[in-house]
Amino acid sequence: MGLVHADIELINAIDLEFVRRNTIDKDEMRSIKVRALVDTGSLMLAINENIQEYLRLPVVGKKTAQLANGDIVECDIVSPVEVRFKNRETTCRAMVLPGDSEPLLGAIPLEDMDVLIHPQRQELIVNPEHPDYAMTCMKTIPRVFHCSPEKGSGLSRNKPDGL
Repeated sequence: MGLVHADIELINAIDLEFVRRNTIDKDEMRSIKVRALVDTGSLMLAINENIQEYLRLPVVGKKTAQLANGDIVECDIVSPVEVRFKNRETTCRAMVLPGDSEPLLGAIPLEDMDVLIHPQRQELIVNPEHPDYAMTCMKTIPRVFHCSPEKGSGLSRNKPDGL
């Protein structure tokens, strides 16, 4: 399979909240449309310094990352960024890659937006099982099995403390 790219919109989520509160007008909200590499090997959204400067996203931390070429770099983490693709959206943090590096759409925002890579068409698509809304898979806590102290050999089913 070749490389898959997607056209996404990135929005300064602080500005978006100000628009919702009628503190600023919608045309004052900082947003940008970019073509990002869909990278399931990357966990986070990654933007470059030019995008961060344009959106004026605040730095909230630093993180060490290994690039595809093997280089180890320390990157700024910025937040919050709203990512939009078709009828999906998510708010997340982003790593800031050096210079004008290609933006990467990683596994966490992909999963949160419930989008998939279509291998034959080599494109990002909305999950066809949930075309109108994003579905998140939640797992339940498994029941705990342990030996019964009274019988010594049988299994008894008990709920974990606090459940």
